[in-house]
Amino acid sequence: MLKNLSKELKEFILRGNVIDMAVGIIIGAAFGKIVDSLVKDIIMPPIGLILGKVNFSDLYFQIYPRNIHYESLSAAQNAGAVTINYGLFLNTIISFIIVACAVFFVIKSISVMKKSVCKQAEVNDGGKEPQTKICRFCYTEIPVKAVRCPNCTSELG
Repeated sequence: MLKNLSKELKEFILRGNVIDMAVGIIIGAAFGKIVDSLVKDIIMPPIGLILGKVNFSDLYFQIYPRNIHYESLSAAQNAGAVTINYGLFLNTIISFIIVACAVFFVIKSISVMKKSVCKQAEVNDGGKEPQTKICRFCYTEIPVKAVRCPNCTSELG
């Protein structure tokens, strides 16, 4: 039973779809880090400067304690204050929008390419009858008009 289970697991892992999915997850994680850096390090600083030298990662609402105000989010967190970090949330929303747009454009371009390939195949095919067939005895590709397979010499009738 264990041998059968390990065989099934091996077959599952070696399927093309699983490997493609794993590569996609790895690239997606790396892409997420790039987008996160783009938002934090490139997009938000100029927006913060335009809005009056605001550092979005330090925007927070302090719930507890009410009588003490900290200079930054990290100072509040180090002191154990309970905060709602809406600046970090805004950064995350902008990151999500960028990733969503990138994924949309990638899927859109793949769809356009697929349509182009399908149309090209239709033009090349031209609605003609197939030029080859498969021998039912040796499963090799042979001309449609052949009456005997050149590979296995079987009569095709």
